Amino acid sequence: MGKIYSIINSSRVKKYPKRRVNFILNKKLKYYTKEIFKYFNITLLAFGFIIAIILIKYKPMYKVSISGTELGYINNKEALEEMVKENIIEKQEKNVDTIDMKEKPEYELKLVDRTTETKEEEIAETVEQNTDITYKYYDIAINNQVIDSVDTIEEAEELVKQVSNEKQEEIDLSIIEKYTEKEEEIQTTELETAKNEIQAKVTKKLEEIQKEKQEEERINRMPEINGIKLAYAPITGTITSRYGVSSRIRSSNHTGLDIAAPNGTPIKVIASGTVTHASYQGSYGNLVKVDHGNGLETWYAHTSKMYVKVGEQVEAGKVIAAVGSTGNSTGNHLHLEIRINGQHVNPQKYLYK
Repeated sequence: MGKIYSIINSSRVKKYPKRRVNFILNKKLKYYTKEIFKYFNITLLAFGFIIAIILIKYKPMYKVSISGTELGYINNKEALEEMVKENIIEKQEKNVDTIDMKEKPEYELKLVDRTTETKEEEIAETVEQNTDITYKYYDIAINNQVIDSVDTIEEAEELVKQVSNEKQEEIDLSIIEKYTEKEEEIQTTELETAKNEIQAKVTKKLEEIQKEKQEEERINRMPEINGIKLAYAPITGTITSRYGVSSRIRSSNHTGLDIAAPNGTPIKVIASGTVTHASYQGSYGNLVKVDHGNGLETWYAHTSKMYVKVGEQVEAGKVIAAVGSTGNSTGNHLHLEIRINGQHVNPQKYLYK
């Protein structure tokens, strides 16, 4: 028994120092932890005090720049981006086709003087000015001649479908897609108004085509001299003296045809050619001569006014002079001569039959 007690007592002696060490360590750990929290709270309080002082004089704001150029400051980055999104990126104006923002805004959070003012609207406007917008609209054309414009392809197709065209082979009603970067260039019309206008213009175009066809048929019926088409009679009037007749006021037989008409009546050239004479010439008075080529020449005499000059190219039907009574004349009339290879011929073989 004495031996066993001795062993137990010896074990207690060995374990006792270890418990004491743990107790001391725990006590020190609690002390230092409390000290750390104490200094942390003091530091946090001091930091908060410093921040409060800073915020009394300064406030956080976003500096906005584009390509390195400062535009101004804003409070809310998301609010500006939403404004830009609504006003520019998702612009819902009619005719907008594409929107290309050349440079996106850059944001930098900064502390600035509390008196600094924000410039959201000005910045948004600058961003918009830095954006390329392409507009699209649709022209309606008759035979490639634009007659009206609408906003959408649906409206254009509806117009082409609705506008009646009894002579489709004579009129090509087409849609032309147009683009522009200048909104002020767009001159579109409401659908119903455009429909009425296009119908009226189609009707007018058909009438013009009909007149052109009639004029073409008339010209085709006109005579030719040496391959030169005599497209127009110079004036409409009363024949007062025919070719070849003699008269007491002439020294020889009449070399042309006299057609009476009021003073100032426009005189048309009967075929295209070149003016070779435009001045006063004795008994002819004010005389215009036109060379039509292939040996054909026409003379227009006794005119009150001459509207052309030597060397001028004139198209058939152009007004070249006005009826008068200059030179050897007894009243307002046109003296018309037709000459072939320098020899005068009877104009009534070709005109005024």
